[in-house]
Amino acid sequence: MSDAELVLRSTRVVTPRGTRAATVAVSAGTITAVLPYDAAVPATARLEDVGDHVLLPGLVDTHVHVNDPGRTEWEGFWTATRAAAAGGITTLIDMPLNSLPPTTTVGNLRTKREAAAGRVHVDVGFWGGALPDNTEHLRPLHDAGVFGFKAFLSPSGVEEFPHLDRAQLARTLSGTTGFGGLLIVHAEDPHYLAAAPQRGGPRYADFLASRPRSAEDTAVAALVAEAGRLGARVHILHLSSSDALPLIAAARAEGVRVTVETCPHYLTLTAEEVPDGASEFKCCPPIREAANQDLLWRALADGTIDCVVTDHSPSTADLKTGDFATAWGGISGLQLSLSAVWTEARRRGHGLEDVVRWMSARTAALAGLGRKGAIEAGRDADFAVLAPDETFTVDPAGLQHRNRVTAYAGRTLYGVVKSTWLRGERIAGDGGFTEPKGTLLTRPR
Repeated sequence: MSDAELVLRSTRVVTPRGTRAATVAVSAGTITAVLPYDAAVPATARLEDVGDHVLLPGLVDTHVHVNDPGRTEWEGFWTATRAAAAGGITTLIDMPLNSLPPTTTVGNLRTKREAAAGRVHVDVGFWGGALPDNTEHLRPLHDAGVFGFKAFLSPSGVEEFPHLDRAQLARTLSGTTGFGGLLIVHAEDPHYLAAAPQRGGPRYADFLASRPRSAEDTAVAALVAEAGRLGARVHILHLSSSDALPLIAAARAEGVRVTVETCPHYLTLTAEEVPDGASEFKCCPPIREAANQDLLWRALADGTIDCVVTDHSPSTADLKTGDFATAWGGISGLQLSLSAVWTEARRRGHGLEDVVRWMSARTAALAGLGRKGAIEAGRDADFAVLAPDETFTVDPAGLQHRNRVTAYAGRTLYGVVKSTWLRGERIAGDGGFTEPKGTLLTRPR
C-alpha cells in the first residue's frame, strides 16, 4: 500500500469474498490491495472515506444501443455514457444496429470508433453484427476486437440489419465456432410472430398477444439445438419468457455452451400495470405478467439466468406513439438500472452481493473483461458508491439520456448513486460530471 495514490474506505465494501468494512488502495488506475478498514493510509495517498455508503464494483452493461453515428438524435455516445456514469455503470458494450452504418464490417467498426473517440464518459466496447450476407466479415471483425456478434432470428425493426433463417444461423455458428467467437441472439421465431394476432392500437393486451411466449420458446429451442450440434458458444439476449427456462437448464446439463440474460424491465415492471397507450413500456420481447416475472427471479437466484443488462434502446419521443403496433420498441434504462433492480431485489430478499454478481461480475465474465467486475487486487479501480437505503422518485427531467422518455417515470426507487469512479478517477457525483475519461475497449486476446 505504500505506493497507493488513492485510498477509498467504507464500512461496506462488496468484494468477491463478501461484504465487509475495508480500505481499498489504488495506484495508476488499478486496485492494488483490499485491506482491513483501519489500515494506515500513506501520507502521499488521497483518502476518500465514503462512510456507511456501499462501495460496489462499477457495473458492466453488455447490452446498450447507442445509435451513434447515423441516428444520433435517438442517442449518442456523450449522452449515453453520461447516463451510464450517473447510474454507476463504468463499462458498456454497444450493439451493432440502430447506428448507420451498422457494425458489420471492419470499415463500419472504424466509423463507429471514430464517432465515439473522445466522447465517452465510461469505457466502451463494441459488438459486431451477423447478417445473412456478411459471413466473410466475421473473422476480420473478431480480429479487430469486437466482443462477439449479434444476430436476430426475427425481423430487427431496421431494414439494414436483416435476420437469419435456420440455415443462415447454422452457417454463422459454424463460422464463429471455428475462430472461438460468441454469437449473441435475439431469439423470437418469425413464424410464430406472423401467426399471432396483429390488432394494433393502444391496448397493451393486444400488443402482448402479438409477441407470444411460444415465439421465444421455439427460437430458443432452435438456437440451443444448433449450438449443441456444432459445439458453438451462444448467449440468449433479453429473455422474457419463463417457459424457456427448463429448456435452457436441460441444454446446459447436456453440455451446451449457452448463457442467458434478462433485463430490469422484465424484473420490475409487469403487463398488468402497463396503461393502455403507454408505449414507453413497449419492448420486444414484451414485458409479461407478474407470475412470469416471479419465475425469472427464481431463475436468477438459481443461476439459470446468468446476468441482468439494460437493453437500453431509446428513440425520439415522436416515435413513441400511443399505438403499440407502430411505436418504436425499446426502453431507456441506463441511468436507472441499478436502482430499479435493487429496489425489487431487496423486496424479494436478495442482497447487493447478488446484484453485483448479476450486473457486474457475470457481465464482465461474459465479455471476457478480466479487469472489470470485482473489487480485488489487479482489477481496474472502477467503483460505484451507493446509498442503498435512500430513495428518489424518477423525474424524466433529471435523466441524462438524450430523449427523456422512460417507463419508470414517477416510480420511487431505492438506491442513490452518490459517485462513480473510473480507474481511480471520480467521473460523476453530486450531479456533476468530469470531461470524458472513458477508453474504447477491444476484446482481450
